[in-house]
Amino acid sequence: MTKAERTKQFIIEKSAPIFNTKGVAGTAMSDIMEATKLAKGSLYVHFENKEELSYAAVDYNLDSLAERIEAAVNKRQTAKSKLFAFVDLYDDPLNPPLIGGCPMLNFGMEADDTSPVIRQKVNKHVQASPQLLARIIEQGIIDGEFKKNWNSKEFGIKVFAMIEGGILISRVSGNNEQMGILIKMIKKEIQENSI
Repeated sequence: MTKAERTKQFIIEKSAPIFNTKGVAGTAMSDIMEATKLAKGSLYVHFENKEELSYAAVDYNLDSLAERIEAAVNKRQTAKSKLFAFVDLYDDPLNPPLIGGCPMLNFGMEADDTSPVIRQKVNKHVQASPQLLARIIEQGIIDGEFKKNWNSKEFGIKVFAMIEGGILISRVSGNNEQMGILIKMIKKEIQENSI
C-alpha cells in the first residue's frame, strides 16, 4: 500500500463508525476532520466529496458486518451450530457487533428515498444474509442434520426479517427483552427441524 492508499484507508476506517452512528445526512465533514485529525483539504485529496466518502464508509461497514458473520459461522462445524452462531451474533442489539448498530438497517432506512447507490449496496447484503442461512440449512439437510422438508429459503427470509425487526425494537425501546424472545423462537424452530 502506498502512503496515499494507507491514508485513504485510515479515513474510511475512522469515518465508518461515525456514518453508521449519525447517518450519512447527519455526518458532517467536521466530524470526519475531528476523528482523523486531518484538515478538510487533506480529506478532499482522497475523496472528491462527502458523498464519495459516504459510499466508501457504507461499503466498509457492510463488509465488516459480513466478515463478522462469516467468522462466527465458520468457527462452527455443524449446520445447526452455524445457525446458532449467526443468531447469537445479534443477541444484544444494545451492544452490537459494529459501533452504531446494524449498517443494513441504518443505511437501508436512510437511503431508501435518498440514495439509490447506497440502497443498492445495502440490498446486496440484505439478499446475502437469508441466502447464507438457506445454504447452511441445505448443507445440514445433505448431512442428515435437518429434516428434508425444511424450507431453507423461507426460513432464511423469516430469520433475517425477525432479527432486523428485533434490532429496531431493541434499539428504540432501549432493552433486549423482545430480541431474546425472537431468538428463543428461532432456536426452537431450528431444534424442531433437527433430526
